[in-house]
Amino acid sequence: MIFMTRLSRAGIFAFMLAGCAVLHAQEPASVPHLKKHGTATQLIVHDKPLLMIGGELGNSSASDRKYMDTVWSKLKAMHLNTVLMPVSWELIEPEEGKCDFSLVDDLLVSARKSELHIVVLWFGSWKNSMSCYAPAWVKTHQERFPRARTREGRALEILTPFSETNRNADAKAFAAFMKHLRAFDGEANTVVMIQVENEIGMIPQARDYCAEADKAFTGQVPAGLLAYLQEHKQSLTEELRQAWSSAGMKTSGTWEQVFGQGLSTDEIFMAWQFAQYTDFVAHAGKKEYPLPMYVNAALIRPNYEPGQYPSAGPLPHLMDVWHAGAPKIDFLAPDIYFSNFAEWLGRYDRDENAVFIPEVDRHQSVANAFFAMARHSAMGYNPFSIESVEDPGTSQFAKGYDVLRQLSPLILEHQGTSTLAGFLLDSAAQTAEIPLGGYIFTVKHEYSWPFAAHVAGETPRYGGMIIMTGKDEFYIAGSGVVVTVRTSSGDGTIAGIESLDEGAFIHGAWVAGRRMNGDQDHQGRHVDLPGGEYGIQKLRLYTYK
Repeated sequence: MIFMTRLSRAGIFAFMLAGCAVLHAQEPASVPHLKKHGTATQLIVHDKPLLMIGGELGNSSASDRKYMDTVWSKLKAMHLNTVLMPVSWELIEPEEGKCDFSLVDDLLVSARKSELHIVVLWFGSWKNSMSCYAPAWVKTHQERFPRARTREGRALEILTPFSETNRNADAKAFAAFMKHLRAFDGEANTVVMIQVENEIGMIPQARDYCAEADKAFTGQVPAGLLAYLQEHKQSLTEELRQAWSSAGMKTSGTWEQVFGQGLSTDEIFMAWQFAQYTDFVAHAGKKEYPLPMYVNAALIRPNYEPGQYPSAGPLPHLMDVWHAGAPKIDFLAPDIYFSNFAEWLGRYDRDENAVFIPEVDRHQSVANAFFAMARHSAMGYNPFSIESVEDPGTSQFAKGYDVLRQLSPLILEHQGTSTLAGFLLDSAAQTAEIPLGGYIFTVKHEYSWPFAAHVAGETPRYGGMIIMTGKDEFYIAGSGVVVTVRTSSGDGTIAGIESLDEGAFIHGAWVAGRRMNGDQDHQGRHVDLPGGEYGIQKLRLYTYK
């Protein structure tokens, strides 16, 4: 494979063209990687944890340098430190065997100037189920690069995962990209993580009916999946355990013998195949540059059946199939566009799965980010098409992300421990009870407070976090909540507010502003974080009888 590339304008990372190979840069001191911190999983970059306060670009934004020149300042105005950016197979390998990375290189140089990290979204074989980002030389040679087919035999705009030719071509291009990325960015670590493919799934039917798929479907369930089921029998998702147990928990047999007949089995079958294919691609890339890699899922609309939604992706009920079939994938992540954000996020918070939100509706409240990072130890939060936010400098992201960046060191220090708690309140739940440090914090939506100024219409989503930094000392951050505190002793001891200060972290140090011990805390009765703004208040408690 021939590589055509340009040196960055900064001229920092020189490399040589030698036939078909690009020489590796000097090995970096530490490749970005995942590390456990208590019960949390964190991303380590340059040997320090990074909390990704980010956003995802629209699918086409990063395909044009001039367009991106208008975007970088918007991202900085919203206080992002990370941006998710697509890199598409068709643009880096427009001709088979000839790769051009100049666009990516220019974008990485611009990201460095803006002090932004990048998570690359590899748009290879699939993007939102379809193969729209495959190169023309793949799309137009259907006999060589076969498609998935419907039950009626109609070809789909979906490369079949049952073709080694499809898989190998994707993996070869991805490996070339990762090899180049290590040479160009291995010291700077602008790119910290990779998403492999995008919202994989089968649609409009639950499984592929090409000849190779039919043959596999009537064949034996792979031993690797059956071994995983037996080893993890007690921790399988309810849906997978039910499908397996209803058919007798067999340890061998065809797909329908092991899981029964129906759409559920079709979906399990495809999930295994998609996982195996994606794992092969990820493995090829990791051999060149072992950055953390994940896959993302398009979630299920209420009452939709497999085939009506992108079936067989890394969905909650299929997580075990994906973990079994794709061991080189580090974690599975949800793209959340539904209002029940907390419910979907909770389904991805499992012991073996790190938490990251690569995509969320940008019109949802940024309070989601506070909750996700505190309650579920999320590594990052990323609204989709972030560059489309109007008035970025005064947007909810500018306000909320500013607070999160100030709090990042504390959040990272306390993630995975019992000293960090998150809360999220809306019309579905307007009160939360949080035990912390011998106290019970009652957090109420400000609309439930008699002194709050209500806005007509639906109850807005508010939320935040509480961080315990010492005996009787707490930071409360967020928006739109009123917090009262009582002791958990049960012996009549009363909790009182010794002091309450609003303030900010400047260069990592707390700088107190107004002392709030009067009307602002209702003469020692509560902590108030008004809606529409995001702030931090430092609370010191004492007890008396």
